Amino acid sequence: MTREEVISRLYDRFIRPTEQKKDHYIGVEIEMPIVNLNNKAVDFALVHQLTAAFLKEFDFTATGFDEEGNIYSALNSKSGDVFSYDCSYNNMEFSFGREKSLHDIHKRFKLYYGFVQDFFKPHDYTLTGMGINPNRRLNHNIPIENGRYKMLFNHLSSFSKYFYIPMFFHRYPQFGMFSSASQVQLDVAYDDLPEIIDTFNKLEPIKALLFSNSVLLGENEDLLCCRDMLWENSTHGINPHNVGMYDCDITSTEDILNYISTTSIYCVERGGKYLNFPPVNILEYFTLDKLTGEYTEHGMPVRVEFRPHPDDIAYLRTFKFEDLTYRGTIEYRSACCQPISDVMTVAAFHLGLQSKVKELRDLLKSDTTLYHSGYNAVELRRQLVRKELPSTVDQDALYNLVRNVLDLCCEGLKARGLGEEAYLKPLYKRSENRTNPAKEMLLRLQNGESMEAIIKHCAEV
Repeated sequence: MTREEVISRLYDRFIRPTEQKKDHYIGVEIEMPIVNLNNKAVDFALVHQLTAAFLKEFDFTATGFDEEGNIYSALNSKSGDVFSYDCSYNNMEFSFGREKSLHDIHKRFKLYYGFVQDFFKPHDYTLTGMGINPNRRLNHNIPIENGRYKMLFNHLSSFSKYFYIPMFFHRYPQFGMFSSASQVQLDVAYDDLPEIIDTFNKLEPIKALLFSNSVLLGENEDLLCCRDMLWENSTHGINPHNVGMYDCDITSTEDILNYISTTSIYCVERGGKYLNFPPVNILEYFTLDKLTGEYTEHGMPVRVEFRPHPDDIAYLRTFKFEDLTYRGTIEYRSACCQPISDVMTVAAFHLGLQSKVKELRDLLKSDTTLYHSGYNAVELRRQLVRKELPSTVDQDALYNLVRNVLDLCCEGLKARGLGEEAYLKPLYKRSENRTNPAKEMLLRLQNGESMEAIIKHCAEV
C-alpha cells in the first residue's frame, strides 16, 4: 500500500467511528489478582472449578478455550458482560457490557464478586483490590495456553535480543500475569476528540496522586505505580509512541492521525497462528516485501515468513493512557486496580470529567502549581508516582488543585442526575489525607500489619 492508502485505512479504523452519533455509553473493565492465603501458588485446577460454577450460576457461555480445553473467557449474551482471565489464571477480569449508568455496572460487579468470594472462601482464597498480586513470587506466572497470550509473552520475553537499543529493560516479561488494572471506555465525538485526549493527558500527574496502587514490595517501594514502568520499559516501549503518555500537544484530529502513523506493529495472525516480530513502524511495515515472525509449538519457536496484508492494520495495538479504539471510544488505561470498596472510583472520575473537559482544560492551563514550572506532563507523572514528592512542590497548592479537579468531576456527575457522584467520596478522602492506596498499604506494613490483613482489607466490598 502507498502511504496515502495506509493513512486512509488508519483514519477509517480509528477516527471515522467517532464521526457517528454517540449515545454516551460507559464500558468498564476491572482486573483483580487471585490470592491463595495459604502462602502458596494459585492452584489453577481450583480456578477452573470456579469458572464452571460461575458460568452455570450466571448463564455465561464459554467463548475462549486454551489448548488444554480450559475456559478462559465467557459471555453473557443478554448483558454483554465478559468473565475472563487476563494473561494468566492468576488474574480475573470482569468486563461489563456498555451501560448508561455506573449504578447498573456496580450492581452486577457486586453480584459477580460476591459469588466468586463465596466460592473461594472455604479454600482460603480471595480476590483483592491491589494493582500487583502480593503473591507474585509464589505464583506460577505462566501465560494462558492460547495463541495470543503465548505470542504476547514471547514478545515481552524477547527483550534480550534488543541489546542495540539504548533503553532500560526491566526483567519482568511476565508482568501481565501479576499486574491488574481498572479501565474505562467512554464514547467520544469527533469534534471533542483532540481536546479530550490532550486534556486528559495533562491530567495524568494528578491521577498518579489519586490512584497509584502497584508497588513491587521488597524491590522498589518508592515507586507507587510501577504499572507505568512495567509497560514503558518492556518491549512494548521499544517505540515509546505505543505506550504511556503523549509527549506532544494534540490540537487536531490530524495530530492524532499523524501520531498513530508513528506507532509500531509487532504481531499478526496467519493460518490461525499469532506471529510476533520486532516492532516496525506501521508506515514502514507496508513498504516491506516480507517479514519473519515466530510462534511457539510444544515449547519451541517456529519461524514463519509472511507478507504484509492491508487487513493487518487490525493488529496495530497501542497501550496509551488515553487510547483511541476502533469502537469510537477512548479507553483510559493508566489506573491500577483499586481497593474493592472503591472499585467504581476510576470510572466515575473519568465519566464526570469528560463532560467537563473545557473547564478542566482551562483549570490546568491556568495552573502554576504543576505546569509552567519547567516540566511537561510526562515528567510530572514520573515525579508524582513516587512515594516522596519533590521538595520543590507546594503540597498545599497541589492538593488544592486536586480538590478543584474533583469538584469539577462532581459537577459533571451531578448534571447526569443519577447520584453517581457518591463514588467520588473515597477520592475526596484521599485528597484530604494526601494519600492513595499504595501509600496506605505501605503505612499499614510499616505499622506492623500483616500482609494477609491488608489483602483482606483491600478485598472488602
